Amino acid sequence: MFKNYLFDLYGTLIDINTDEWQKELWEKLAILYKYKGADYTADEIAEDYGKFVAEEKARVRKRHPEYTEIDIKIEKVFRKLFKQKGVKTTKREIAEICTAFRCYSTVYIKLYDGVLDLLETLKSKGKRIYLLSNAQRGFTENELNMFGLTKYFDGIVISSDEECSKPDVHYYDILIERYKLNRAETIMIGNDYISDIKGAKEAGLSALYIHQSISPEIKGRLLADYKVMDGDVYKIKELIVK
Repeated sequence: MFKNYLFDLYGTLIDINTDEWQKELWEKLAILYKYKGADYTADEIAEDYGKFVAEEKARVRKRHPEYTEIDIKIEKVFRKLFKQKGVKTTKREIAEICTAFRCYSTVYIKLYDGVLDLLETLKSKGKRIYLLSNAQRGFTENELNMFGLTKYFDGIVISSDEECSKPDVHYYDILIERYKLNRAETIMIGNDYISDIKGAKEAGLSALYIHQSISPEIKGRLLADYKVMDGDVYKIKELIVK
């Protein structure tokens, strides 16, 4: 049926809930920065974080006017928070900040039932599996490894690396061209009717939509070729794996 299977990550393979604006997160992050010599209050670091994110987004938009949807490398923001206080940091220290930030902000994280069965089935049939995720590498690599998912993918494309994100067709094209995929043999699987489904269709791909509790409300036409409306990952195999 298909040779290449592109997966969204959050809301499709991994069920996650994060809260990046809870007060406790910023209190902990301020303490962590103080450990390393950068003196912030929780309110100060939250405010400056938001400011630096906006500034970095503006720089990316200027650098890539061709992109309709952009992303940033969050590591640049964390580094700038140190630089503002005159503190030099290493790449490893910034990676540790990313890990701590993600840990502090995560309410829960787990795999959906059926995910490993689906990936194992695709591998056993010689299919090629790719990840196309709107995500931060500094967060996502740890989570892929935590759940043992990395080994299943023949290619991983993360929006923070490319400074482009779904549903921008440019982002889909990056993966298609990088791995030399035939669009007619490729399907996108995701839980967002715009980012995953509309984006895939505009890129000339087939698409399967799976509705999960964290999926955005569908407002308009759902363009998917295949649909799983009850969140049952096992049904994906029944629909599109031959």
